[in-house]
Amino acid sequence: MGDWGFLSSLLDKVQSHSTIIGKIWMSVLFLFRIMVLGAGAESVWGDEQSGFICNTQQPGCENVCYDWTFPISHIRFWVLQIIFVSTPTLVYLGHAMHVIHQENKLREKLQSPGGSRLLKVPKYTDEKGKVKIKGNLLGSYLTQLVFKILIEAAFIVGQYYLYGFIMVPMFPCSKKPCPFTVECYMSRPTEKTIFIIFMLVVACVSLLLNVIEMLYLLCTRLKCASRSRTQKLTSAQSPAGLLAPKWPTAEDALHQNRINLEQERCQSVGGSLDGAKEEMKLLHHN
Repeated sequence: MGDWGFLSSLLDKVQSHSTIIGKIWMSVLFLFRIMVLGAGAESVWGDEQSGFICNTQQPGCENVCYDWTFPISHIRFWVLQIIFVSTPTLVYLGHAMHVIHQENKLREKLQSPGGSRLLKVPKYTDEKGKVKIKGNLLGSYLTQLVFKILIEAAFIVGQYYLYGFIMVPMFPCSKKPCPFTVECYMSRPTEKTIFIIFMLVVACVSLLLNVIEMLYLLCTRLKCASRSRTQKLTSAQSPAGLLAPKWPTAEDALHQNRINLEQERCQSVGGSLDGAKEEMKLLHHN
């Protein structure tokens, strides 16, 4: 099986740079795929080839029939699936870490003598290094979601075409050097079928979470963009009302607070709102 520690430590770093749905996806990956595969797969498939018996004494026939029935082991197939599905997330992690590194360097320049002359300010991270998913990072995040959806779906379809989702107890085989059509038998087919269905359900749940997360991000950004356009149109249509002095009421204060919260949510989809709050405070002071 190999050691999953390195992959788990890398994926754990993505937790602080993803949305709530992304954190749920990560938990499903750790608990129901990596841990279950590491704990139960070896015991279920430990006798996969040794328990594959054919009713012939012809040398080599059994090995050829096993290779024809299972071109790749279920365990190795699921290991490849986890690695390929996790790769886009790790690429996004590399992009996020690069952005954090660049903005930390920019923050150091701003704090140095003469740094106030710089026109650029950190916009993707706050002082604590929390990432706000917007702009290029949002594009990177959506791209890795699209690749995860495609890879997950490809592996589910590939598993169906390779050996289906049900382990039958008997496999007829007529490959050379078998002298005739022999019958081969797999040990514990029912237990292995249950395990296959469980891994299939987890893969479908993972695929569904990725689709929901992508729709959530797209709908949130579209909603924020439409609200921003509506506010600009309202301001352009009634400039006199904006310039006329009037005493603020409690209803006006609640409405302004609601607008501020929506702006903060739009600025930081799934990330920390602390950096957005600091930016809003600076805008109010200016």
